[in-house]
Amino acid sequence: MKDLKTEILVSGGLPKLETSRCAGSGEALLKPSLLPMALESSELAPDRKPRDNWGSSLEFLMSCIALSVGLGNVWRFPFTALENGGGAFLIPYLVVLFVVGKPIYYMEMLLGQFSSRGIVQVFDFAPLMRGVGYAQLLALGVLATYYASVMALTLRYFFDSFASELPWSFCREEWGDGCVSASGEQPLQGQLSRNFSSSTQLYLQRIVLNETDSLEEGIGYPSGSLALMLGISWLTVTLIIIRGVKSSGKAAYVLALFPYIVMFILLVRALTLPGAYDGVMYFLTPQWEKLLEPQVWYNAVTQVFFSLAVCFGVIIMYSSYNRFGHNVYRDANIVTTLDTFTSLLSGVIIFGILGNLAHESGTKDIASVVKAGPGLAFISYPDAIAKFKMFPQVFSLLFFAMLFMLGVGSNVGMVSCIMTVLKDQFAHVKLWIIVVSLSVIGFLVGLIYITPGGQHIITLMDFHGVTFVSLVSAIFELIAVGWIYVILVYSLLTMRPLSYNGQEFPLVYRVVGWCVSGCIIGQLFYWAFYANFKQPKGSLKSRINNSIKPHSDWGPSDPKKLMDYQMFLRNKDEENAKNVNRRCVCYTAGDRIFG
Repeated sequence: MKDLKTEILVSGGLPKLETSRCAGSGEALLKPSLLPMALESSELAPDRKPRDNWGSSLEFLMSCIALSVGLGNVWRFPFTALENGGGAFLIPYLVVLFVVGKPIYYMEMLLGQFSSRGIVQVFDFAPLMRGVGYAQLLALGVLATYYASVMALTLRYFFDSFASELPWSFCREEWGDGCVSASGEQPLQGQLSRNFSSSTQLYLQRIVLNETDSLEEGIGYPSGSLALMLGISWLTVTLIIIRGVKSSGKAAYVLALFPYIVMFILLVRALTLPGAYDGVMYFLTPQWEKLLEPQVWYNAVTQVFFSLAVCFGVIIMYSSYNRFGHNVYRDANIVTTLDTFTSLLSGVIIFGILGNLAHESGTKDIASVVKAGPGLAFISYPDAIAKFKMFPQVFSLLFFAMLFMLGVGSNVGMVSCIMTVLKDQFAHVKLWIIVVSLSVIGFLVGLIYITPGGQHIITLMDFHGVTFVSLVSAIFELIAVGWIYVILVYSLLTMRPLSYNGQEFPLVYRVVGWCVSGCIIGQLFYWAFYANFKQPKGSLKSRINNSIKPHSDWGPSDPKKLMDYQMFLRNKDEENAKNVNRRCVCYTAGDRIFG
C-alpha cells in the first residue's frame, strides 16, 4: 500500500469507519484501505481516552497481591480445609489451582492489558456477552458493601484490643452459667458439649452485634459503634483510590507486605504452642478416601475462584492500566504461586493454634475444636489469642490490623473496578466525585449489615448476590472467551434451602434473595437481547452472528498497535480463505482449541 494516511488527509477529511467480515471468520476487520486511519486516534475514536498507567510494574504486582491475598486465604481457606478432611483438601485444591485457577488468572490479565478496557467494555469482543460484565459489576457492588462491614468488625476488635484485659476473654454476670471463659483453665470442649458457649462467641453475638436469633421481627437498627467503624473503613478506601491507580498503586506496597510480617510473627508463636505439631500434621496428612467425595472437589473449585478473585472482573480492570508490553505471564505466575503459599502458610498457623486448643481441651479430634461459620474470624481466632499467656493484647492488635489490611486491599480492588466502569462511561465527571459518591452509597447500604439481623442478611446476600451469581457469570465469561464451563450443574443439584445458625430463612427473605440473584443474572440476557436489537436489520441468525463478533475498534488502545493487530487478523483471514475446503465443523473446532 502507498501512504494511505497522507492520501486520506489530502482528500479532505476522514470517511466513516467501515468494517468487513470474511466468510467463516469470527472477526470483524477494518477494511484494508482504512487501517492506517487507526493512527488518528483522537479523531477516529474520541471515546477511547488516554488511559492512566501504573507508576511502575511493581505497583501492578503489589496491587494484584493485595487483591488476591485476602480474607479468602487467612480466614476461608483453613476452615474449608478443616471441613473437608484437612490434608485431603490440599490435593484437589492444588489440582484445581493448576488446571483452572492459573489459566483463568492469566487469561484475565491478557484481556485487560490487551484491550485497556474495564469489565464491561472488555466484552466488546463479543457484544452479545456484555451482560457478563454488568452481572460481575453488580456482584462486586454487593460484595464490596458487606466486605466493608467485615472490615468494620475488625476495627472494632482492633480498638478493643487496647484494653488491659481482652474484653472477650472473660464472662459477664448477665450471661449466666452457660458461659466458659476463653482465658480460663477449664476444658473448653468438655463444657461446650453440654451446650455451654465460650465468652468469645457470646461477646460477638451479645455485645458487638447484639444479634437476633431470627428475622421474624425484622433486622433492627444499626450499631452506633460499628457505624463509626464502617465510616472509617470507607474513608480509608476513599483516600486510597481518590486519584485512581496513581494513589492506590502507592498504597499497595503496605497493603501487600504488612500482612506477611504479621503472619510470620503469628507463625513463630503458633508453632511454639503445646500441641501445635498434631494440628499441623492433621492439616498436611491426606485422607485419601475424601478424594472420592464430589463435595471436596466442589469446595476446591469455589475456594480457588474466591481466593484468586478470578471471574469478578477486578484482575481485568487492574491489568487494563498496564503498558501494552508488560510481562503479565510472569506476574500471573508470581501472584498465583504466592496466593497458594499464603493459603498454606495460613493453614499451618491456624491448625497449629487448633492443635493447641485440642491439647488444652484434652481431645485429639482437631476437627471438633471449633465450628465453621461466618463469625470464625471473630470467635475462633480471638478465643485462641485469649489463651496466650504472654502479651495477648499485642498479638490481638497485630492479628486484627492484619485482617483490616487484607480487607482494605481487597475492597480497594472491588471499588476501583466499579469506579473504572463509571469513569469510562462518564469521562467528563471528575474522578473524586465518582469515588466519594461510591463510598457514601457503600456506607449507607452497609448500615444494613451492622444491625442485629445483619449477619443473617450477609449470609443471604453472600449466596444470592455473590457466590451463586458469580459462578453463573464465570461460566458465561469462560464460554465467551474459550468455550469452557465449570461445575454449575453440581451446585444446582446439591442446593438446599439457605440457613443461618441452623435456621432456614423466612419465605419473604428467600424471595428477596432470589430476586437479587435474578436481577444480577438477568443482566446476561438483557444485554444479549440489547446487542441483538442494535444489529442491522436481517434474519435472526445473521443478527446473532453479528452480535458475537468484535467491535471494529476492539484491540489495543494504542492506534499503531491496533493497526498491527488488524493487519494480523487480515493476514490470518486471507490464509484461512485459501483453504476453504478445511472450513468444516471439525476443523473450526480444532482451530479454536489449537489455534
